[in-house]
Amino acid sequence: MNGLRSVVSGIVVLVVALGVMSAGAAEKQEQKTKKDEPAAEKGVPIPLKLPKPAFKGTPKHVPPGTNLEQPRKGPRPEFLAPQGTVNVSKGKPVSASDDDPIIGEIKMVTDGDNSANEGSYVELGPGLQHVQIDLKQKYRIHAVVIWHYHGNARVYHDVVVQVADDADFITNVRTVFNNDHDNSSGLGLGGAKEYWETYEGKLIDAQGVTARYVRLYSNGSTEDDQNHYTEVEVYGLPAK
Repeated sequence: MNGLRSVVSGIVVLVVALGVMSAGAAEKQEQKTKKDEPAAEKGVPIPLKLPKPAFKGTPKHVPPGTNLEQPRKGPRPEFLAPQGTVNVSKGKPVSASDDDPIIGEIKMVTDGDNSANEGSYVELGPGLQHVQIDLKQKYRIHAVVIWHYHGNARVYHDVVVQVADDADFITNVRTVFNNDHDNSSGLGLGGAKEYWETYEGKLIDAQGVTARYVRLYSNGSTEDDQNHYTEVEVYGLPAK
């Protein structure tokens, strides 16, 4: 009888021990998974190639009526996105609210040339204008980089970037950037600041929004009433 009790007790102890070991292994695996997750979320730097600067520094004089962001010390930090994120807008079709540009051609917006050289930009008419890029399929968009014109320092007004699922911007329209602080564009009040144009372009964190079409607005600059686009780069991954 005592022998039977000893055997049963031994089995109970063994089962409990196995349970503790299994729980411990599961906990270690969970801790390892959690440890690995931040590295995956951080991603890698997007393959952004900047043009040569056309001028040094930024003007100290703030133009009247502007709502400028604070100047940053040093170069812009690298932007991290999931591995495999690339410029998905290069060579993609572009349309514009002004289909008869003053200078250049609309297709220059995605031709891969973001330099400040003459002949590398398109000039649209005065007032609120936009360009629109058809990515040809839906992407998870992580960043949009805009170079309006960086041959000299200037500030463009009412810069608004929207994405949508359709070309008419009716279905699932979302705004990923808006620095129109007085709603003069009629697209809503924007909380972002205006900024000086530089060789770095304006990098917008699109936070992985899924869309096929990207539309970018502007309404003249501190230099003149015209609207300019040197290059727009959209960094993303195909949507699942």
